[in-house]
Amino acid sequence: LTGVLDDCLCDIESIDDFNTFKIFPKIQKLQERDYFRYYKVNLKRPCPFWADDGHCSIKDCHVEPCPESKIPVGIKAGSSNKYSKAANNSKELEDCEQANKLGAVNSTLSNQSKEAFIDWARYDDSQDHFCELDDERSPDAQYVDLLLNPERYTGYKGPSAWRVWNSIYEENCFKPRSVYRPLNPLAPSRGGDDGESFYTWLEGLCLEKRVFYKLISGLHASINLHLCANYLLEETWGKPRWGPNVKEFTRRFDPLETKGEGPRRLKNLYFLYLIELRALSKVAPYFERAVVDLYTGNGHEDAESKALLLDIFRDTKSFHMHFDEKSMFAGDKKGAKSLKEEFRLHFKNISRIMDCVGCDKCRLWGKLQTQGLGTALKILFSEKEIQSLPENSPSKGFQLTRQEIVALVNAFGRLSTSIKELQNFKVLLQKTR
Repeated sequence: LTGVLDDCLCDIESIDDFNTFKIFPKIQKLQERDYFRYYKVNLKRPCPFWADDGHCSIKDCHVEPCPESKIPVGIKAGSSNKYSKAANNSKELEDCEQANKLGAVNSTLSNQSKEAFIDWARYDDSQDHFCELDDERSPDAQYVDLLLNPERYTGYKGPSAWRVWNSIYEENCFKPRSVYRPLNPLAPSRGGDDGESFYTWLEGLCLEKRVFYKLISGLHASINLHLCANYLLEETWGKPRWGPNVKEFTRRFDPLETKGEGPRRLKNLYFLYLIELRALSKVAPYFERAVVDLYTGNGHEDAESKALLLDIFRDTKSFHMHFDEKSMFAGDKKGAKSLKEEFRLHFKNISRIMDCVGCDKCRLWGKLQTQGLGTALKILFSEKEIQSLPENSPSKGFQLTRQEIVALVNAFGRLSTSIKELQNFKVLLQKTR
């Protein structure tokens, strides 16, 4: 893969160098820190679109939740959308709740009206969300240690996995009615409609709908790369050996085996990397404020985590070929607004489809990566709110929950790893020739 990517002025070689020498080593270290390694997720939410096909019973599909005793006290005690020491002080929260109970407005409201107010507030909060967020207060939500549950090939495949990707591509990727071939790259192609001719429909779409397809295709390529790079090669005497599977990589990405589509999928991975990189550079002012602590209860670790995160932000700002998100939704105001809303709802739907994944480990990483991308999109479309944040108090206009912050960093970490793994596969392929 070489050359300039479509729909932006950036070349692949620049991204490779930037990722290898600047981003990858730092993001790896950041993901190992307590604040970013524990992710709260509900893996028991029912599939909202079809009857469950049954769960994957392969042992590698299993996710080991984290015992409460292992979770840092500051994360466990914290309110879901706060990260500073003050926000985790339960005395302050109790005082605040007491004041609310005594408030004149509240005492004159019926229970029905109170519930309506709560619904409105929730509705307002969800207006900028591109993802269906898990309710962290649900008894089914559990902390997972991401370092102990790495994303890798579990053996989960067949009709259940196919159905999930098929639903994502066919029902949510703005497919024109004139295109008969399934968008899902896992689907068997029909007749002679392959490779290049298939992509002519994509060029006919507006930029925003093209971008949407590329983001989903890039996410799919990234997930496939992780599975090829961390594959169960053999299991002797109960000792599994995981590593890169060149044959599996060629099956999914080689131009000859994919009718020319493999390199396009990988280009979409680079495009997705650029989108999330842009979001990180845009959200920096949010984290640069003293009010944001990345609080775990360990002051020394928290200060180091924040310093490393701000260092990564400086690197993202230094990149000189960012995607220009201002080119999106730039038409007449009414059309642009309805297109943005359509874009948001389609993506939200995809985040809900992740609750239909039958393998728990695949579901965990699918939810985390779609939530990370959804958070990146929320950031890109909230630039004005981020620029006008108050320095020393929590913001009303733009807010990130801890769940969103952890997903954003880990999802970008996965993309960074994908691009690094791609370099490894290039070397391995040269050796096998």
